[in-house]
Amino acid sequence: MRLPFSINSRRGRVAIGIAAVLFVIVLWAAVSIGSDRPTTYESITDHFKYGSIGSEPGVSLLRPVGGVLPPLSVFTALPSICPEKLPGGYASLGFVFEPNHALPIGVSRRRRLGIDQVGLNCAVCHTGTVRDSPEAGPRIVLGMPAHQLDLQRFVEFVLECSLDNRLTAEAVRGRLAQDNVSISLFERTLLRFGLVDRLKLVTLNLRNRVAPILGNEVPRWGRGRVDTFNPYKAIQFNWPIDRLPHEELIGASDFPSLWNQKPREGLHLHWDGDNDSVDERNLSAALGAGVTAVTVDHDSIKRVRDWIWTLPPPKYPYAIDATLTARGASLYGQFCVACHGDHRFRDGVRASEATRVGLVEDIDRIRTDRHRLDSYTDLFAANQYALYPESQYRFTHFRKTRGYANHPLDGIWARAPYLHNGSVPTLLDLMNAPAERPKVFYRGYDVYDQTRVGFVSNVPEEKGRTFFQYDTSVPGNGNSGHEYGTTLAAADKAAIVEYLKTF
Repeated sequence: MRLPFSINSRRGRVAIGIAAVLFVIVLWAAVSIGSDRPTTYESITDHFKYGSIGSEPGVSLLRPVGGVLPPLSVFTALPSICPEKLPGGYASLGFVFEPNHALPIGVSRRRRLGIDQVGLNCAVCHTGTVRDSPEAGPRIVLGMPAHQLDLQRFVEFVLECSLDNRLTAEAVRGRLAQDNVSISLFERTLLRFGLVDRLKLVTLNLRNRVAPILGNEVPRWGRGRVDTFNPYKAIQFNWPIDRLPHEELIGASDFPSLWNQKPREGLHLHWDGDNDSVDERNLSAALGAGVTAVTVDHDSIKRVRDWIWTLPPPKYPYAIDATLTARGASLYGQFCVACHGDHRFRDGVRASEATRVGLVEDIDRIRTDRHRLDSYTDLFAANQYALYPESQYRFTHFRKTRGYANHPLDGIWARAPYLHNGSVPTLLDLMNAPAERPKVFYRGYDVYDQTRVGFVSNVPEEKGRTFFQYDTSVPGNGNSGHEYGTTLAAADKAAIVEYLKTF
């Protein structure tokens, strides 16, 4: 067969050149699409704060994979594209920023499917700040509950602004230099050929699935709280959650602490004690952050797990009255140690006197708000066993319980507010009978109350940042129950609280 041109002809050389260029483009696209490269960190603390656990979604032109966040280019542009929806940017929602870091603590970066993606990691829910006074600078405490974070409002903002008509490829490209964001050439190309349109379709589908737990259809989670399992039902299991009983969709509870995990192995974990394996609990939480069986980075999660295994809780940073502490230790031994252990737990030692630490207290005995307990059903537990099928990571420890677990109190000073739903602002308030506890207070302020031991809870806003008004009359927000030591004299209560500062 004769070619229509000679390879030595000008026409032939042009054709070969075009073919070579096309080959390079196809090869470049294939390599870009096949890339899966996280930003890595040598320091374990930096890895905890910014490292990927595999939650970056990897939005392709064909289908979404993984979490709910948009690509890096869009994520950084959203606050300036929809400024009236989020005055003050992501920091106004309680995200913690460090100097010289474009992304907040808890947000990771990974190049997946040729796109620079962002995702959430463990630190987003387990990093907080403490200030000595309104004028003082914040101290960042790793492993601490993220008591300032308004995660529900964050998800709402991302969904709302991603669907806003002002979000266009041109708007994103125009803000890359302004936001000092560098992205891959492949992503820049995709921005010109439908990436934003595809993102809007994916976002619309996601918003429709999770709508019943956003907005005002259920009580607001507020700062420092999350509905752990209802997002699972919508995203992981693809249940039509609008058909579930309304009461089942009320399940917001506080973020827990993340330090000193080794002595917790074998104890009943989560607020309702539904699992006794630290590794399964970690992997379950990673799913909540957006990983899937396809995207999960087990090595990265293990690196965090090995660190928090022996991560000590932070020591109380203020003065402690030694005489009052000694008196409080004796009283604590009478009224509290059997369920919660003592200060030795912070060093990995379970007190022999603690006969019920890590066990579940029946709801009829503990009598705290039961909405979180009831939102986790037998059907949900059964479906968890279908996650990670035919894998060594398949869940085997989840079960439905009838109450809430007795947790150790290491670092308890930094875990305010208290009870599983964060319905009691300070330890001293918790020592009072439910009728005497605050009915309405504010959550999300990081100035510390050294007298009552917790965060200042009567400040509604500061410098434009509005804090969450917590109303204990709202379903799921009840502050009843846990009536231990509530009949003691005021001086005895103060002594116990002083002793708890040593935990």
